[in-house]
Amino acid sequence: MKQFLDDNFLLTNRTAERLYHEYAKEMPIIDYHNHLIPEQIANDVSFENLTQVWLYGDHYKWRAMRTNGVNEDYITGHKSDFEKFEKWAETVPYTMRNPLYHWTHLELRRYFDVNDILSGSTAKKVYDACNAKLATPEYSVRGLLNKMKVEAVCTTDDPIDSLEHHQKIAAEGIALQVRPTFRPDKAMAADDVTGLNEYIAKVEKVTDLNISDFDTYLKALKQRHDYFDKNGCRVSDHGLEQIYAEDYTEEEISKIFLKIRNNAGLTELEVLKFKSAMLVHFAKWDHEKGWVQQFHLGALRNNNRRMLSILGPDTGWDSIGDFSQGRQLSKFLNGLDTSDQLAKTVIYNLNPADNELIATMIGNFNDGSVAGKVQFGSGWWFLDQKDGMIKQMNALSNMGLISRFIGMLTDSRSFLSYPRHEYFRRILCNLFGEEVENGELPNDIDWIGKVIKDICYYNAKNYISW
Repeated sequence: MKQFLDDNFLLTNRTAERLYHEYAKEMPIIDYHNHLIPEQIANDVSFENLTQVWLYGDHYKWRAMRTNGVNEDYITGHKSDFEKFEKWAETVPYTMRNPLYHWTHLELRRYFDVNDILSGSTAKKVYDACNAKLATPEYSVRGLLNKMKVEAVCTTDDPIDSLEHHQKIAAEGIALQVRPTFRPDKAMAADDVTGLNEYIAKVEKVTDLNISDFDTYLKALKQRHDYFDKNGCRVSDHGLEQIYAEDYTEEEISKIFLKIRNNAGLTELEVLKFKSAMLVHFAKWDHEKGWVQQFHLGALRNNNRRMLSILGPDTGWDSIGDFSQGRQLSKFLNGLDTSDQLAKTVIYNLNPADNELIATMIGNFNDGSVAGKVQFGSGWWFLDQKDGMIKQMNALSNMGLISRFIGMLTDSRSFLSYPRHEYFRRILCNLFGEEVENGELPNDIDWIGKVIKDICYYNAKNYISW
């Protein structure tokens, strides 16, 4: 019987062990999509305790605690940090077979050298041991990133963000790259006309433009896109239920925008047309600048309206959606490809039923201009666990070229989430190792080791043009 989390955790054969330890383990990390707070990196924040660095903002853990019957006061409420941590510790034994169980113990070991199994009975011991280390300079935000060999971080930023913290970091000339990501979801949210007008007012303020028509709105957003580019941005991102690709004319969009500015209600078709137009403009700007565009598809968000009204979005009330993806995605990509304005593109899928759909779709638009130009992104959100990762990689292997895959990212709000890259790398090495051992792949360790290194690091480094 193997021990829990031993050196060969998730590695079931000798070839997998060799691939991980000799090729994958020491590769640096390029985290090209996450939700880390750039201000905390700029100020090299030190956290007061383990709850602050580990539980604040982590809705994965919050969902598990709620399912375990923990009152909200101990999750997002006003209980003390230790009381919240203790409730999480009491929940952990019940998370067996959920990836949280693995991640929790990997994070305790990799950051803090704590090998205890977390539970209610070990909570105080673990809390005190980790807090003692968090009080030292080596455990500041940058220290945590350095400990995991993080080379580059792409945060997720709104077009109206000042990027002052990215500028501060860049001015220091440190080795760690912290780049902004252009995330314009609010700029196209025509479902809520009142909210969109409030957002437009903020765009007016930051661009010093009076936005009364659609052309001026585009001019303002393009100004922000240019600003992001000048501040090192090379990646955009969109969080969508599905791609929007309705037919429209510029005249129609101009009229729809006037309705928005007059706070008039829009029809469902008008909303779809507006979103479709905005996506096309953003995509063309990305192509013009040589950026990578990312599309996170398939989340059914804010299902619990009661809790949304209390806690707001991104607090753990989202799920996998069953949206129709194929036809609209094809139409969107084809429209850009037809005019030769399709940027390097990463498509993340949240519904595993659509894995093969996405894996075959990317092949329609890989035109030989760039290796892996259109990517099937790694297992995302509910799928960034063992089964989800394996399914995504198997679909990509069967329908495309996993050797050109740009690998894992954290998509996290936590500075302690980087062992997820280790988790991914172990699973990746085991997939290849099993097939070598079964005679399904040749025992060419040098070549397969190169492929492993590429997926873990070099493909992403070459794909994103810094």
